[in-house]
Amino acid sequence: MLVFAVVSGAAAAGPGTQYRSKTAALQQQASVLSSRAHSALLDLYVLDTRFGAAQTRLASLQARAEQLRDQQVLLAQQIAATQHALTASQQQLGANLRLLYKQGDTDPLSVMLGAVSLSDALTQLDNLSRVANQSEEVVAETTATRTHLAVLRSALSARRAQVDANLAAAQRTARQLASARTARRSFIAQLRSEQRLKVAQVGALEAKARAAELKAQQLQAAALTGQAAALGPIGAPDPTPAPSPGGRTLTVSSTGYSLSGHTSTGIPVGWGVVAVDPTVIPLGTRLTIPGYGEGVAADTGSAVTGADIDLWFPTLAQARAWGRRTVTITLH
Repeated sequence: MLVFAVVSGAAAAGPGTQYRSKTAALQQQASVLSSRAHSALLDLYVLDTRFGAAQTRLASLQARAEQLRDQQVLLAQQIAATQHALTASQQQLGANLRLLYKQGDTDPLSVMLGAVSLSDALTQLDNLSRVANQSEEVVAETTATRTHLAVLRSALSARRAQVDANLAAAQRTARQLASARTARRSFIAQLRSEQRLKVAQVGALEAKARAAELKAQQLQAAALTGQAAALGPIGAPDPTPAPSPGGRTLTVSSTGYSLSGHTSTGIPVGWGVVAVDPTVIPLGTRLTIPGYGEGVAADTGSAVTGADIDLWFPTLAQARAWGRRTVTITLH
């Protein structure tokens, strides 16, 4: 019995136990890295959704700015054409006046007194009246046209300035989101690299632990005629993060699904991608879902209306296991 106690104590405190302790610590670190990487991935989904919306707004504003530029070009052409027409009208009016001066006096009383006949007097008076009316029409047309074109130019310039300001703001937003997406992708890559290193270290330590345990078992077998205490493998901790406190709660009907491809916002499907009705849950909202974990509203569907959500699972079996259930989620 003394031999058994000594051997058992040596095995319990031997290298295998030390390796298992280090392995558990590394597994815990790998689990933390996995949780951080998943949270960062959900943040990336949010950024991708916002970046897609910013790109759409940017394209709309660019189209509007191009339309306003075309309108300004057309207005400039209209102004040039109107000015040309007015110049031609003024030249014609000047020609008419010169012709009247050559034909005789332009004073109505002088015309009456100097006319050889009543018909000649009426003709000259009619010519004077027509020329005077044409002069008034040209002046009125010139004034009205210039005023109208000035108003159009001012209004168009104001609209162009507003669109240009909105366009500049949208471009800044798109650049900021693009920079944030790049930084988030780099951060995720770094976390996954660290996670792979931890997994490799865990594998190496587990191999050493198994070798040490085997040697300890052999020593016990030799001392105790075949009695051995095999240590079972230590399982990895649950990487599902605890629900985040705070936020608005909402009771919804959830359905599990498992489909490959991309969401309606253009990002690839993956764990944490949730299909929602945007009128109830805005796209890009972070969600905490009991029994599922953290998610982000990054997809839509014709069948997802009102207080309904669809949860993505990597396998059909997991989606069927979830089925359809009512849960109270938290919106962040």
